[in-house]
Amino acid sequence: MTRPPHLTACHECDLLLREIDLSAEKGTVACPRCDAELYRVGRNSLERSLALTCAALVLLVIATTFPIVGLNIQGHEIETTVFGAARQLWRDDMPGVAVLLLATTVLIPLIELCALGWLLLPLHLGYRPAGFSRVFRALQLAHPWAMVEVFILGVLVSLVKLSHLADVLPGPAIWCFGALMLVLSVLSSIVDYRELWQTWEAAEA
Repeated sequence: MTRPPHLTACHECDLLLREIDLSAEKGTVACPRCDAELYRVGRNSLERSLALTCAALVLLVIATTFPIVGLNIQGHEIETTVFGAARQLWRDDMPGVAVLLLATTVLIPLIELCALGWLLLPLHLGYRPAGFSRVFRALQLAHPWAMVEVFILGVLVSLVKLSHLADVLPGPAIWCFGALMLVLSVLSSIVDYRELWQTWEAAEA
């Protein structure tokens, strides 16, 4: 009994097409009706995604550990971290903002990166990760709520407004958050969820 061909639907016009095997080379498959990109195939995409995931985790740990910014007011220096900012917001009777800050800046990006690592590392080693479908679903749900770029924009606006009141001293965390934003953008553009499923099908149970 022959195996049925893999089919893919265009996300723009819903045209159902047979997938083209580009495993031996890099390539991009476009819809013949509306010319929308269907999927891309490149060499070592799992390895690149795994490397970027590890780099993003390291940057996230550093960004949440070290000070974001410091202020020098008449010789007195004040520094704060993400957790320090959330603690101060909580003390100022803004618990919702504090929880939202930690969730969108630390917790949800951490969940997304851990979920990616949980999926990518076993597949890279040739094994199926446990709970693949549940972790994959959690990854899809967490992705829209990771808002590191919004946090960076808010910090930059605050720095501009505070620059005439005190000397602003950018901390190591602000640079790590900026690098993390770039790494997450590249990661979201190269992760091929179609290839994840195909690798899972070919991996050992």
